Amino acid sequence: MAAITQRMARLWRHRWAESDVARAFPPDALAKLEHLVTHSEKSHTGQIRLCIEGGLPYSYIWRGASARERAVGLFGKLRTWDTEHNNGVLIYLLLADHAIEIIADRAISRAEPPATWQAVVHDMEAAFQRQAYAQGMETALERVSQLLATHFPRTAESVVRTAPQEAGLPDAPVVQPRFWKDR
Repeated sequence: MAAITQRMARLWRHRWAESDVARAFPPDALAKLEHLVTHSEKSHTGQIRLCIEGGLPYSYIWRGASARERAVGLFGKLRTWDTEHNNGVLIYLLLADHAIEIIADRAISRAEPPATWQAVVHDMEAAFQRQAYAQGMETALERVSQLLATHFPRTAESVVRTAPQEAGLPDAPVVQPRFWKDR
């Protein structure tokens, strides 16, 4: 009975947090983040995806899934892995659990130690504690962009080799404030 009560409390917290997404990331902040991703990807061959969720889907809550599990699933679903050099990065924020996850593909993970990613998460947490959500996401995006530009710089040769249809993934942040949808 206690497990069901805990699940119901978590479900309530996650549904309640969905309304926080619009307050934390108003349309102008999302547009700025999209612009920053677009600008960032001119300096490296990686792909950066931003994903912001108020709460987890019901199925994740009911089985007690973590934010990390959700982020790994979205890394695949959003095709962040689908880069020529295995250098995609997903920055995931789950407001209900105050959770931040950075999922980095194989090549960029080998190039940077886990402590680097933890430092980015730590800085985001500090900004979020000040209610500076957009600023925290912008700073994280800038740092990830710098890492990708250091290890995977965009060169004239890499631009020529990329076909027009391989221009990349969408740059807009993926925002998942859904009440009844379960994806």
